[in-house]
Amino acid sequence: MKTGDFVLKSGRRSSWFVDSKQTVCRPDGMLLVAEAVLSMVPDVATAIGGLTMGADPVAFVTAGVAATRGRRLKAFSVRRVAKDHGRGGRISGALDPGDQVVVTEDTVTRGTSLLEAVNAVRDAGGEVVLAVALVDRGGTAGRLLGDAGVIFRAVVSALDLGFDYEGA
Repeated sequence: MKTGDFVLKSGRRSSWFVDSKQTVCRPDGMLLVAEAVLSMVPDVATAIGGLTMGADPVAFVTAGVAATRGRRLKAFSVRRVAKDHGRGGRISGALDPGDQVVVTEDTVTRGTSLLEAVNAVRDAGGEVVLAVALVDRGGTAGRLLGDAGVIFRAVVSALDLGFDYEGA
């Protein structure tokens, strides 16, 4: 986590920034992230993934650690744009129609990336049972996803880190 002057994906400015990939892409962080996310994943879940790039490390380390415990949790990525060759589509990886899916992301402000992934999973025939972010910096993802019929949880929030929400 850093303080200063940052431009977020939305184009808005912020006085603080969390580069979650610095945690989730390092060995000790991978295990901590997987533990935290797995503690939230419902038993019915069969797959985990979300919009590339933010969701990729979270989904893949969580599925990998789950496998070491005998839990078969598939992982996938949602492309920003559908591929027009090979199998095509927006989903890359292991997602099958009927899967019970946890959609994930590293850091969310408004929750729009999670919602985009939810819609792509539904279009592919999956049923989203939960959306999880490592960091909720905005405080609005719960409402946005709730309106879409999806429960949202975060490992930590802006408030946990000592900052106000920046969602609206």
